[in-house]
Amino acid sequence: MRVLIIGGGGREQAIAWACRQHGHEVRMASNIGSASTSDTDLVIPGPEAALVAGTSDTAAERGIACFGPTAALAQLEASKGYARDLATSLGIPGPAFARFTDADAALTWWAELGRPIVVKLDGLAAGKGVALPSTDAETRTAIAEATLAGSFLLEERLTGPECSLLALCDGITAVALPLAQDHKRIGEGDVGPNTGGMGAYAPAPVAFSGAELIDTFVQPILDHFAAAETPYVGVIFAGLMLTADGPRLIEYNVRFGDPEAQAVLPLLESDLAELALACTRGDVMSVPLQIKSAAAVAVVAASPNYPGEPVIGYPITDRGTDSATAFRFDAGVDAAGNTSGGRVLATTGVGTDIAEARAHAYERMAQISFQDMQVRRDIAWRAPGAQLASYAAAGVNIDEGTRAVSEMKAAVEATHKTPGPGVLHGLGSFGGVFSAEGIKAMDSPVLVASTDGVGTKVELAARLGMVRGVGMDIVNHCIDDVLVQSARPLFFLDYIAASVLDADLVAEVVGGMADACKAAGCALLGGETAEMPGIYQPGSFDIAGTLIGVAERAELLPRPDITAGDMLIGVRSSGPHTNGYSMLRKIFEWAPMDVTPDGFDKPLGETLLEPHRSYLDVLTPTLQTGAVKALAHITGGGLPENLPRVLPDDVDAAITLGSWPVPPLFQLVRELTPQMSTEELYRTLNMGVGMIIVCAPDQVATVQASIDEPTWVVGKLIPGTGKVHLS
Repeated sequence: MRVLIIGGGGREQAIAWACRQHGHEVRMASNIGSASTSDTDLVIPGPEAALVAGTSDTAAERGIACFGPTAALAQLEASKGYARDLATSLGIPGPAFARFTDADAALTWWAELGRPIVVKLDGLAAGKGVALPSTDAETRTAIAEATLAGSFLLEERLTGPECSLLALCDGITAVALPLAQDHKRIGEGDVGPNTGGMGAYAPAPVAFSGAELIDTFVQPILDHFAAAETPYVGVIFAGLMLTADGPRLIEYNVRFGDPEAQAVLPLLESDLAELALACTRGDVMSVPLQIKSAAAVAVVAASPNYPGEPVIGYPITDRGTDSATAFRFDAGVDAAGNTSGGRVLATTGVGTDIAEARAHAYERMAQISFQDMQVRRDIAWRAPGAQLASYAAAGVNIDEGTRAVSEMKAAVEATHKTPGPGVLHGLGSFGGVFSAEGIKAMDSPVLVASTDGVGTKVELAARLGMVRGVGMDIVNHCIDDVLVQSARPLFFLDYIAASVLDADLVAEVVGGMADACKAAGCALLGGETAEMPGIYQPGSFDIAGTLIGVAERAELLPRPDITAGDMLIGVRSSGPHTNGYSMLRKIFEWAPMDVTPDGFDKPLGETLLEPHRSYLDVLTPTLQTGAVKALAHITGGGLPENLPRVLPDDVDAAITLGSWPVPPLFQLVRELTPQMSTEELYRTLNMGVGMIIVCAPDQVATVQASIDEPTWVVGKLIPGTGKVHLS
């Protein structure tokens, strides 16, 4: 088949590559008007501008099959206002929106909406006519700038992972190519201004099939145009947001995505040209759609200053060659091999999974260079978390841990049957408690003990060279575990193990322990360092510790008078503390740790490694009020697993989600794990609440007034059987 492709960018190069894979003769031209079409069997327009300019109409006049909509139907992309109006009339789910030409009217609508918005220019903008302001000042500026451009839209800002649906349409029926995810922003961690796309990967691991999404977002459009006797032929690209309430339409495009095409088309085993030709005949189902059982990742290299006015003209050096698993698609490259546009080229890797494909793409990109080349290091960074449906999928089984406690309970409790007062609180409590009558200054002292570790957080700390914080983690975790029984710390013992001991590392970790002990008035009494080659991997280490505290027996928590109607007050966490890191490391496996994601106040690595806070100073005045019936330290197992540890069997805890501000890190984790249930997420992470206070309703004000930082009433106790309900 003789195929004419209109356009010469990376998307068009990918289309040409796909056609050549099946032996078709391919020519490329900047526009159909200047091209000879007398020997052409099929025209495939690449850019939206060519379709809006009437490429399909011209091809029809010349009697040539064209895989693309008419200029009239291309308004689906040319006018975002038209597309929104049409989608709304057809019941296609999307955000609240309105069209404007006046800034004052837009500002009024935004104020009435009362939520963050997106500002979109109404016409074509090469994928860059979208502003996502983060502050009120940025919003006002974006609206003012959009007003200068003419017609624009304001839309409610949706949250969730994005997904690109590319559907091949024959006027009646559509078939879906593998779902993809684009990375629009220039900066790593998805920060900075929008671009035409800095990379993409496919298939995107989402909980919806292409067929399901076509039924909701594409078929109503096809049916509408078919009923008007103007059948839509070509690609419908639906940009979707996978919100907590389900998929929502971001916008429509009328062509293959760029750089989505560079990731999706290498996965197509069927003949693209034959599929496109079948669409022009109204018979796309006559060509079986076959997709490779593989993944692909496309990484874009951009010129300096892009997405502003790019600095071009730099020679490109390529020390490698294309292979079956990694290849290059040029976009802004002139005949002499110099940069000539904003997005210069893309490398695509194909592999058995996204990790392998990603490695191939970046290996190929590492062979290419030009002055001040911009390449994001984190393409596909959202993929690992999207595949997680449970903490167990990250390698940790909470249920199995709970079962292990149950299995050992009898054996452990058998050791508590000794003469004298013995153990008061044992297995299942936050710390072991036994009588300590020898502490003469107290009326009836008891010792409270806690032993714990930091878990897989140490791997991240070692990798980033930020280990002092994990020394603080282990001490503060143990302090909080005895504090919930109203004990103050006395002394701490540590344990550090590694394959080969590094004196500098040990000194830094112990320094963090000493910092935490000094702040709590606790002695770092001693410890153990162990060198264990063959047990630990080179460069890795582990820490654990034991803390002994003391409390008055009469003041021990939890109190026996906990009852339905009591209130639950949340105190903020400083981050994930020491729990959930097997999942967090998986989610952020490919994310650069030195970038500051949107909404964060420090780089991702520092945010993840924020030390576990001690609640000793914060809650000591609260304990002195006598209003506290119980404290629950929210550690591994989250709210669902930790609150029952301090509750009687005849009450449940009803937690009101949304009653406290979820920190940006946890919001991002929620966004990156769309398939994980709320219950699973909240029993894996603390979600911003590190301690829960139980008190009577008439003591809420007293408790909150005693704490010198914001707290929140997060729920209450109701009759039940010792469970936690999240609603």
